[in-house]
Amino acid sequence: MTSTTMTFTFRPLDPLEDAELLHGWVTHPKAAFWMMQDAKLQDVERAYREIAADEHHHALLGLLDGEPAFLMEKYDPAHRELVGLYEPEPGDVGMHFLTPATDTPVHGFTKAVITAVMAHLFEDPAALRVVVEPDVRNKAVHALNEAVGFVPEREMQKPEKKALLSFCTREQFAAATGVPA
Repeated sequence: MTSTTMTFTFRPLDPLEDAELLHGWVTHPKAAFWMMQDAKLQDVERAYREIAADEHHHALLGLLDGEPAFLMEKYDPAHRELVGLYEPEPGDVGMHFLTPATDTPVHGFTKAVITAVMAHLFEDPAALRVVVEPDVRNKAVHALNEAVGFVPEREMQKPEKKALLSFCTREQFAAATGVPA
């Protein structure tokens, strides 16, 4: 299967039903930048119950052929994650995504995932610009971000990490990927 034939759908994450699946994903050594390496199952469940109850933060599962394939979070950076760290603009939406570790990687999968995540975010007409703040050491995600149109603005210190603040407008996403936004 090539990345061009992958079609993803999204569903809201269920903190109770999906906690065991997520626990395996977020505690895997390859998910070190997710910063949940030592989380117990109940810690993951609690964290996602809190997100489910938060009007400014949402967790979704990305599905491939109806099966969970990745995690996506979207948040309002005026209220979560980046409060006081940059000047949010109307239409800004924050995003995190996680593809689980696998023994059988599919070439182009992660790029297909971030492209689908961005297209999903831009389905909301109110979303004008996506904001990300990955760890400065996460070179793989920086390359993926650049591939879908993100432009780094600056490094910044968050309480839990040194992050690279980057932005991607609809126009930048469309120009980088050829996907209308």
